[in-house]
Amino acid sequence: MSRFFKRAGDSSSDESESEEEELLSSGEDEAPQQVTKAAPIGMARFRRTGSDESSSSSSEDDDDDDDDDDDDDDDDKGKKKKTSKFGWGNDAEESDEDKVVVKSARDKRLEEIDACGKTIDNAVKVNDWVAINNEFDKLGRLVIRQMTLQEPIPPLFIKHVINLDRTLSAVAQKDKESKKKMNANNARALATMRQKLKKSAKENEADVKAYEADAEAFEANYASILIALAPAPIVKPPPVTNNKDEEPVEGTNDDFKTVGKGGKAYNFTAAGLYKTLAGVHESRGRKNTDRAENVRILEKLLEVAHTPYSKISVLLALISARFEYNTTLSTFMPTDAWLGARHDLDELISVLAASQDYVVQEVVTIETDELVERTPETEGGTVHVRGSIISSVERLDDEFTKSLQNVDPHGTEYVDRLKHSMDLYKTICRAQLYFETKNQPEATVRVVMRRVEHIYSKPNAVVQALETAAATSVESLHLKSSIPTLASCGNTKSLVHTLCVKLYNTDNSFLRTRAILCHIYHHALHNDFHTARDMLFMSHLGDTIQNADIPMQILYNRAVVQLGLCAFRSGLIKEAQATLQEIFTTQRVKELLAQGMHQPKYGSSLTPEQERAERARQLPFHLHINTELLEAAFLVSSMLVEIPLLASIDNEEQKRKAISKPFKRLLDFADRQVFQGPPETTRDHIMQASKALQEGQWEKAKSLILSIKIWSLMPEEKKIKEMLGQRIQEEGLRTYLFTNSAYYTTLSLSLLAKTFSLPEKSVAAIISRMIWSDELSASLDYMAPPDGSATKFPVVVFHRVELTRMQQLAQTLADKANTMVENNEKTLDQKLGGSGAGGWGEGERQGKGGGGGAEGGDAKRSERTSRGRGRGRGGLTQRGARFAQGLGNRMDGGRRNQ
Repeated sequence: MSRFFKRAGDSSSDESESEEEELLSSGEDEAPQQVTKAAPIGMARFRRTGSDESSSSSSEDDDDDDDDDDDDDDDDKGKKKKTSKFGWGNDAEESDEDKVVVKSARDKRLEEIDACGKTIDNAVKVNDWVAINNEFDKLGRLVIRQMTLQEPIPPLFIKHVINLDRTLSAVAQKDKESKKKMNANNARALATMRQKLKKSAKENEADVKAYEADAEAFEANYASILIALAPAPIVKPPPVTNNKDEEPVEGTNDDFKTVGKGGKAYNFTAAGLYKTLAGVHESRGRKNTDRAENVRILEKLLEVAHTPYSKISVLLALISARFEYNTTLSTFMPTDAWLGARHDLDELISVLAASQDYVVQEVVTIETDELVERTPETEGGTVHVRGSIISSVERLDDEFTKSLQNVDPHGTEYVDRLKHSMDLYKTICRAQLYFETKNQPEATVRVVMRRVEHIYSKPNAVVQALETAAATSVESLHLKSSIPTLASCGNTKSLVHTLCVKLYNTDNSFLRTRAILCHIYHHALHNDFHTARDMLFMSHLGDTIQNADIPMQILYNRAVVQLGLCAFRSGLIKEAQATLQEIFTTQRVKELLAQGMHQPKYGSSLTPEQERAERARQLPFHLHINTELLEAAFLVSSMLVEIPLLASIDNEEQKRKAISKPFKRLLDFADRQVFQGPPETTRDHIMQASKALQEGQWEKAKSLILSIKIWSLMPEEKKIKEMLGQRIQEEGLRTYLFTNSAYYTTLSLSLLAKTFSLPEKSVAAIISRMIWSDELSASLDYMAPPDGSATKFPVVVFHRVELTRMQQLAQTLADKANTMVENNEKTLDQKLGGSGAGGWGEGERQGKGGGGGAEGGDAKRSERTSRGRGRGRGGLTQRGARFAQGLGNRMDGGRRNQ
């Protein structure tokens, strides 16, 4: 019974208390054997009876002992810690005895292997082959990790393989009934285990034989290898204490080694450079590899690399490591990593230019040891290093484009990022000079293509700035070869021409096609319409572009659109309208130019893969062609072409065929408007100008067209406005003649010149062209004035020839028959699989038109339309035959060679 629960007259309590006091007093000298005093339980510590004298005295003794202990603690401060209230032990002494053992990563891995082996042994006893199979897989993964860290296979693994092999042999010798007693899962696991064990024993056959021959020798050899691989011990600095009298620990080592993930030490010295580099190569592409850590390791290796071969090897690895970013976290390469890769690539080219005996190429047939330094003396000549500079240049360019695609184009970040294009262009020029020096034609044409893509769409001022910076960078290489520069070629057109000619001479058809499209775009950008048009026709790209890849089709659309803008700037309104009509008919201008995403209709949506691919094809914002300016040029061209054409035709059916669909749709929408307010958008200006031009109000039409603010985005704005004003006056005259010719017998040229503010010679020239092209059934003559004076003035005399009903029906039948023949030819071409250039019946059209099948077909349809224009008011049956709108009709002065 406890001494705290004593009844009155209990004689055994005094004896028990004395025994406890003797035990406590004897335990003061033996701390490990001290007895802890029990604490009162519940409410017992508050109970006291009248006869409880001995217990009170003992409690007073205890209080006195506590006071003595407190005094001793005050006297011996700093030497002995205060004992616990509920115990008699010394905490400091106990902490010294229970020291924490720090295990190395290698020991932990070996313990995991041993734990797997013990689990396998326990599973063997209960015949659980499913657990054995799972644990053996885990054991195999642990061994693979050992081999990854360049450590030998531990003997524990070999031991478990041998034991399992013996167990399987014993199981096979037993009766077949034992196998029948197994469930299906256990039997399958047994069969799988047999195959895995057989494969593992075969892979480690030499180690198994060595272990079976002498297990102790095998383990001793393993231990010696571990000692050789063990890194130098890392001595921790002494702990910081607040006791000033404590002396510092002697023998502290200040030499540290860099330790990476998993406790692996790296040797950043010239002697261990290649071994560390090989370790980085092996870790790349594996799961849980720290890419940033690899980059830091390679940067430190580059600092200790002093020979050309070591610098080239480290730089090649460093450039590749920088390109390995996490695509799930970022859709483009971080700017810091991109700048580092470009700097490393420039340094690599500089090292190769300074060391002419070292060449980096993609294919190296000679196998060499990567852990040994290579020099021209050891190789007996040029040292060939496996790598690809052109792939790095192309990847650098692609990542730059990706970053521009994913940055807000209306912020300052886009402008800051775009400034790096000059550094990239310098790197491309340096790479081109190196490839030409080393006579690598395939890499040369690829880097030339990248250079052309950087300058073909830029104005002269930007190209001049790029070339000036690149010339300084190229001269720093001090190579004997030279590349075409702006200084050597004289102007931008000559530079682009020289670079494109290099690409025309290559065997790569893909590069040739891109080169000619870039060349066409560049000519059109500099208002050289006829050269660009002839190059487009001679290349026959219009017949085969539908079979090309999507980026090539985008470049083709850009070249054609720029050609249309060039024709508009040059005053060739019909050519501009015919060129731009095809792309505007699709109503997907932004998508075809890769300047916007496709918006599917009727509730359908793109798959994530399709959306991702389409976003990757979008052009950066600074390469966009202004679609509003493009639409303004197309609609104004359509107005100047279609309004006189509508005035010359009376039949509504022929009007629907003649006019372009995009322009007619907008014109019909404007006609249906009940109230027409002031124009706000570009379309409103052009539609109201078209209505005014139809009504003969050319001054109003001119004012509306010239008030469009979008013309300020064009170069030479004043010149373009003057051209548009003159063309509106001329087309207003043509529209007036078509509309009112039926109401006049003669019309004075001076009156027409005064009405449309044109010189009389210009009016006579316009009417002469209309008469010559059979658009107007009239003639020019001189007539005496009514007052009888001798001076005659020029007039236009109109001739009306009314067609009979039979003639009109015959002409309609001829048109329908001609349409049927063309449809049959197209159907036959599709069945035979031929394009417009090689199909039956297309050769004659191309020989006559010279502009491809599509343009020739449009021209014939336009001719058929124009032949029926004289039915209402009379005139020749061939009136308007040459008023075709196909682009092919404009070659050689706008006439077909018949």
